[in-house]
Amino acid sequence: MDQQPVPDIGDQLRQLSDELTLPKPGECLLCYTYRMLEFGCNGLVWARRYRDVAAPRATALEDRLAAKGGYCDCEIFANGYEPNADLWDPRGYCEEHQPDPLPPCQQVRPGSTQPCRLWRPRWRPPGGRIYRWW
Repeated sequence: MDQQPVPDIGDQLRQLSDELTLPKPGECLLCYTYRMLEFGCNGLVWARRYRDVAAPRATALEDRLAAKGGYCDCEIFANGYEPNADLWDPRGYCEEHQPDPLPPCQQVRPGSTQPCRLWRPRWRPPGGRIYRWW
């Protein structure tokens, strides 16, 4: 009787974790972070993961996001960027809520941390500052 080796559950879980949380080829930072917010927000965890995996040379990413009010992953969208409504399906877009479902990323070059065309910077009054209140 042939016995097949029992797969290591730890290896399977690591593989599944990578499949779920790795950036897709050409996916921009914002599309990736928006997609990962399904798993929650706890600081800049997802933006950092994107940088570490897809754009390791982007050493000033955290400072650039903070300058737009993105001190954590969800604040990137609350303060820094909003959907470019012209490119989102109007049936899934609502000003009060984040769009659902996420349309396909418009792609960026490898190593970039710039957003794709689906996103635009949020308007702020001239000289307007974003403050953290804690």
